[in-house]
Amino acid sequence: MSENTPPEPTTHFGFKDVKESDKARMVGRIFSTVAKRYDLMNDLMSAGVHRLWKGAFVDWLAPRPGLDYLDVAGGTGDIGFRILERIEGRGVPSIIVCDINADMLAVGRERAQTRKGGGDLEWVAGDAERLPLPDASVDVYTIAFGIRNVTHIDRALREAARVLKPGGRFMCLEFSRVDVPWLDQLYERWSFDVIPEIGARITDDREAYVYLVESIRRFPDQRRFAGMIANAGLSQVKVRNLSGGIAAIHSAWKI
Repeated sequence: MSENTPPEPTTHFGFKDVKESDKARMVGRIFSTVAKRYDLMNDLMSAGVHRLWKGAFVDWLAPRPGLDYLDVAGGTGDIGFRILERIEGRGVPSIIVCDINADMLAVGRERAQTRKGGGDLEWVAGDAERLPLPDASVDVYTIAFGIRNVTHIDRALREAARVLKPGGRFMCLEFSRVDVPWLDQLYERWSFDVIPEIGARITDDREAYVYLVESIRRFPDQRRFAGMIANAGLSQVKVRNLSGGIAAIHSAWKI
């Protein structure tokens, strides 16, 4: 690097600062490592509560037939399958599950083979910051526990706005900021003392879950993230806390 060459921009990877160009690869390695145990780890880390959160997420979405759905960072199909189940029997749905990680998509495809109607899901490899879809092509954009892992959250949000049709809906489920005094201390201890140890035992990769815990702490709180959604060109942003703010749902519309 010459004296006149500006330094490469950095971003956070958990609590570490890394080159922006390295983050996607580093995150990709983590999800490739944990892909086959990803859903099991979600159950163990949350004591199964993530299922209730996802149920509340899809309840608020209230899926209906005749719409084009895109679930981003949804590799194992959890949200896609839930949307499919809500529409089942009321028409053939159009549901694209998009994920940047081939190993996560492989797990989702395997699950689809054993589930009724699973063949109705379309599996697409793609980056949340550069979605392989045309402008104004979907009615609903969902992303659950994925947006905090992208390198540029603002770019991912702008992509969401780009691919949504006018009148389309944006829905995001993500870990957020606890707003219950006693719960925040308990959650902190569980996150840093217990979750990495569970990860070490189940996936043999403690550091992957250290990163995941740290990435939650680096993610914007509810109010700031709502502002980022609005800045991306989406309107009527609303927030619902789950479990005292451990997770939160953000809903918005493209006007």
